[in-house]
Amino acid sequence: MMSARPAYAADPARSRGRRLPEPAAPTRSDFQRDRDRIIHSTAFRRLVYKTQVFLNHEGDLFRTRLTHSLEVAQLGRSIARSLGLDEDLVEAVALAHDLGHTPFGHAGQDVLDDCMRDHGGFEHNLQSLRVVDHLEQRYPDFDGLNLCFETREGILKHCSRRNAELIEAAEPGGIATRFLHGGQPSLEAQLCNLADEVAYNSHDVDDGVRSGLIELEQLLDVELVREHWRATLDEHPGLAGRRLLFETIRRMLSAQVYDIIDATRVALSEVAPADADAVRGGDKPLLRFSADMRAKSTALKRFLFANLYRHPQVQSTRARAEQVLRDLFAAYLADANQMPADFAGRQDRERACADYIAGMTDRFALREHQRLTGKQLF
Repeated sequence: MMSARPAYAADPARSRGRRLPEPAAPTRSDFQRDRDRIIHSTAFRRLVYKTQVFLNHEGDLFRTRLTHSLEVAQLGRSIARSLGLDEDLVEAVALAHDLGHTPFGHAGQDVLDDCMRDHGGFEHNLQSLRVVDHLEQRYPDFDGLNLCFETREGILKHCSRRNAELIEAAEPGGIATRFLHGGQPSLEAQLCNLADEVAYNSHDVDDGVRSGLIELEQLLDVELVREHWRATLDEHPGLAGRRLLFETIRRMLSAQVYDIIDATRVALSEVAPADADAVRGGDKPLLRFSADMRAKSTALKRFLFANLYRHPQVQSTRARAEQVLRDLFAAYLADANQMPADFAGRQDRERACADYIAGMTDRFALREHQRLTGKQLF
């Protein structure tokens, strides 16, 4: 027999609904339906050829936005199950949270934000919302996927004040309100934020070592890695290579998951939110690490930033990726007919260029760049 849903968990039967009301599905909750729409979307399929740190041509075994999203969903569902949260909502948000990411990782976002500086800028979280609200074209009665409030709320993880004001004007009291007046999203959305951090820290350790850009011995300066590396060797003397790395990462992941569950249970018992809306009225997230684990996670993040994300080889690749997207933006701005008709015919030319480029996979962007410029930068 299933246990009762905690009062603080999101409940699809009490959803704030969709922007365009639809009849309920006979066999699925609204959050399950959102998850299914996301999985079947064009933007979700493209994530398989969008990269995290390493570009698509650099190897088949490195993480992509798709594998990252699946890892976030897996971690999120595991934690949600222990806390009594709605697993389907967690999965929907996790699978959609990177839909707006550009090709070439964060380099692409920075370029588009610079290109759009005088036209509203570019934020990948806001772009994910644009994808599910406007850019997907699958249904006869509406643009986008017409997702529930709770799913859209979770997708919009960050938002500038300017953009929050624009969203609030179109949707008073909606998903952008917390960015203007304080407050938090649902526990399910908070969980996805934290699962995202756990996933990328851990898999960037794996990909960084696999690439040869960082050595496992370097990572022993990081407490979170060192303590689980030592525990692994204590239990499996003589273990080395990939098995040692994998077991260390597995233990790191487990430790962080259990820490989140324990720390969150303490926070929930102290605050005792009466319902999901009471969670939204809080001044800080209730889904959290303990103070000790937060410090360890932050130290790992700093190590990766200094030794992997700023590695000269990664920076060299980043510079070429930036050039590809700058050239594409300039070419489409000069001749909109180089884009498909549904983008070329839009009046908001700059935003149309940004939307089109943001939707590209790494390899399609490279092909387009070669077609338009005759250059091959990779």
